[in-house]
Amino acid sequence: MTPVAVAVLFLSLIALSAARQNPDDDVIKLPSHASRFFRPNNDDESSSSGTRWAVLVAGSSGYWNYRHQADVCHAYQLLRKGGLKEENIVVFMYDDIADNEENPRKGIIINSPHGSDVYEGVPKDYTGDDVTVENLFAVILGDKGAVKGGSGKVVDSGPNDHIFIFYSDHGGPGVLGMPTSPYLYADDLNDVLKKKHASGTYKSMVFYLEACESGSIFEGLLEEGLNIYATTASNAVESSWGTYCPGEEPSPPPEYETCLGDLYSVAWMEDSGVHNLQTETLRQQYELVKRRTAGGASAYGSHVMQYGDVGLNKDKLDLYMGTNPANDNFTFVDANSLTPPSGVTNQRDADLVHFWDKYRKAPEGSTRKTEAQKQVLEAMSHRLHVDNSVKLVSKLLFGISEGSEVLNKVRPAGQPLADDWTCLKNTVRAFERHCGSLSQYGIKHMRSFANICNAGIQMEQMEEAASQACTSIPSGPWSSLHRGFSA
Repeated sequence: MTPVAVAVLFLSLIALSAARQNPDDDVIKLPSHASRFFRPNNDDESSSSGTRWAVLVAGSSGYWNYRHQADVCHAYQLLRKGGLKEENIVVFMYDDIADNEENPRKGIIINSPHGSDVYEGVPKDYTGDDVTVENLFAVILGDKGAVKGGSGKVVDSGPNDHIFIFYSDHGGPGVLGMPTSPYLYADDLNDVLKKKHASGTYKSMVFYLEACESGSIFEGLLEEGLNIYATTASNAVESSWGTYCPGEEPSPPPEYETCLGDLYSVAWMEDSGVHNLQTETLRQQYELVKRRTAGGASAYGSHVMQYGDVGLNKDKLDLYMGTNPANDNFTFVDANSLTPPSGVTNQRDADLVHFWDKYRKAPEGSTRKTEAQKQVLEAMSHRLHVDNSVKLVSKLLFGISEGSEVLNKVRPAGQPLADDWTCLKNTVRAFERHCGSLSQYGIKHMRSFANICNAGIQMEQMEEAASQACTSIPSGPWSSLHRGFSA
């Protein structure tokens, strides 16, 4: 008899003796630490590997943002194929793309020009107005009582478990987009990650982040020692890029008028689709994705970054994404077999690409052409208003000569965006009260608002400057299409 069998028998006898002392209890109960010997041998549930969990977030809405939900749906299919259970994957997506009137293939979402449907079977955990910062934080923390709406599914993880988070959306310095208000600030996200670590409910966590200035979400904020490894599509001061867009090569099918994916997101998922996840490490994937996202011969691209406990990048991908059975016999080679696209689109210009392609293809004199022209003009009007308002606020606060210098100041690498995040949030609220929504485009100015706070400007001064700068707000659909930043 093996030592394990002897131990189990001994524990069983103890439990039997205890049960006989209580004649009302006819059930033999084993101590909880002995019950694990009788559990099925399941890789996901084993004490050695722990359970794999995943949180997938598309933080936008609107057909022109097709690519974010396509990214998340593709990630879901990848993880399910890898063996993660549906109950261990939590999906956030507004879910207004598949059946959108603009979608040429109703009920279908693709993430590449010749890709298959990635929408089928994706759970509708948190959709529409349930895609909120509050719900996302509750899900990560495993707090079922704090969830409002949705499926109620949370990351109910234990100390041996591994968590993978993928977030795809617009971003700005220190902030990530959400289709509802308020958006997600970097300090709040990092505080939640610290709370998750303090709860002792995971062994390691990996965070993949697709957004403009996504490095600023972790720069100077994500502490080492939390067993969290993060990679971002860009550093703290540059844009990220959409791909498979109209006019690019490869381009989407001709009936599509929008970008199908994001460069960083597509890079890591297409890499995972062709390599053996049991042998490829996080670091190897990071290096391949970094090269592809850098743009190659193209003048456009971004710098993929690493943050947190970088030592975790020696882990194999299957610890977080499961396995890809079709590739289990492949040997990893340190080269990316996928060809980078010849062109990419700045994330903040993807809406203009959609409106312009829609206008270009619409028949002359048609309602569709008129609508597309109006959308282009309103988008440009909104951009000019936001840019000019921020510039005028800076001049009122710091003077004509110093205003631009203060707003464009970039802190050294390793320092967080803001000294006082509460001040930053209040400054944004003050601006939006007088000047209207920043929108997914206007969050590019978040560094300017942080610099206003870092310079010691008081709220009374900001309120006065914003009220003087914005005596009127241009009309248009942007208040509803691009929701405000503040609650």
